[in-house]
Amino acid sequence: MKTVLITGTSSGYGRETALHFHSRGWNVIATVRKRRPGILPESDRLRIVELDVTEPESITAAFEAAGPVDVLVNNAGVPSISVFEGTPMPQVREVFETNTFGVMATTQAVLPQFRERGSGVVVNVTSSVVLGHMPLSAVYKASKMAIEGFTASLALELAPFGVQAKTVEPGACLTTNFAGKATGGRAPDELVPPPYAPFVRKAMAEFTGQDLFTEESDVAETIWRAAHDTTGQLRFPAGPDAVLLAQAR
Repeated sequence: MKTVLITGTSSGYGRETALHFHSRGWNVIATVRKRRPGILPESDRLRIVELDVTEPESITAAFEAAGPVDVLVNNAGVPSISVFEGTPMPQVREVFETNTFGVMATTQAVLPQFRERGSGVVVNVTSSVVLGHMPLSAVYKASKMAIEGFTASLALELAPFGVQAKTVEPGACLTTNFAGKATGGRAPDELVPPPYAPFVRKAMAEFTGQDLFTEESDVAETIWRAAHDTTGQLRFPAGPDAVLLAQAR
C-alpha cells in the first residue's frame, strides 16, 4: 500500500486530491497549515498533519510524523490577482515564499528518501497561467513559472535514481473562489492604482465570462495520472480550459 503526502488539503484541489487517492486505496497524509474540525474524514489510511511550507521546522516535523512516502504532491499555494505597479514588494515576497520557495523546501525534504529507495514521484501543482499571457497575474505567474523551470531541471537530476518530477497545470476553477481569495473579497478598484481600474474591470469580466472552466475533480484525476505516469511526460494540463491553452501553445 503506497502513501502520498499532499500539501494544502484544507480545501479545493488539495482536499479533492486527498479524497481521490484515498478512494483508490492509498494511505494519505493530508497536510494543512492549521488543523480544524471537519476538514477531511480521518481514518487509519487518512491522517491530517500540520505543515506550513514557509517554516523549515514545520516541514521537518511533518515529514517525521508522516514516515515514508511514495509521492509528494506540492499543492499548497496562495493566489494573487493584482496590477504589478500597485503590488507592494512584501506581498510579492509572500507569494513567492509559499508558491516557489515552499515547494522547493518540501521537495528538498523528501528527496533523500526517494533517492535512497530508488523510487518516488514529486508532483508540483502550478497553473494554466504558465500556458498563456494573462493580465493581472504577473506576480502569481512568475511564482508558478519558476516552479515549471525548477521541475524540468529537477526531473533530469532525479532520473538516474529512478525518481520522477512532474507538473500539473490546473485551469480556472470557479468553486475554489480563486479571485475572491486573491483579492480578499474587495472590489478591483480598491486593489489597483486608479488609472488601471477600467482595464481591471474589463479583464475580470472577460475572465468570469469565459466558456470553459476546470472542476476540482479534473485536477485530482490529473494529479493521479501524473503520479502514475511511466511515459516520461513532464507537464499535465488539468481541465478543458488548460488543455485548450496547452494545445494552442
